[in-house]
Amino acid sequence: MKKSVILCAGLCVALAFASCKGSESAYKKAYEKAKAQEATNTVTTPSTDVPVVTPVIQQPVTQTVVQDNSDNTPVRTESVNMVNGAGLKAFSVVVGSFSLKTNAEAAQQALRNAGYNSQIVYSSDSGTYRVIADTFDSKSDAVNLRDQLKSKYAGAWLLTK
Repeated sequence: MKKSVILCAGLCVALAFASCKGSESAYKKAYEKAKAQEATNTVTTPSTDVPVVTPVIQQPVTQTVVQDNSDNTPVRTESVNMVNGAGLKAFSVVVGSFSLKTNAEAAQQALRNAGYNSQIVYSSDSGTYRVIADTFDSKSDAVNLRDQLKSKYAGAWLLTK
């Protein structure tokens, strides 16, 4: 029994090796055919594709005129009550809104230390304390201050009473 199992196993191994040789030669023939076709395509088709480049034309820089757009600046109207400060003029620059009065007072003190005429008002509409950096009679002055403060107070906006 052992001899027949060994004989069958040997026969299977021999067939396996014989079958691999045939497929290997088929792959080799296909590879050589593809290489030959690739070689004939590159020889008969010369590369004539030249990229087209558009020349750069230099033009002088023109001066841009900046126009005052304070008339287009949105202004919010809220009913507010003065909490701490001298009083509001027509246009005020709001830099912060706080639900706690102590936070609003800290922001007001920081603005006063920076040289602004800071004030605090309470908005009954929103239930928040608004910190005002400064207040002006002119809308354009308020817009100019708001634009200056945008780097530190990104959400700065205008309030009118």
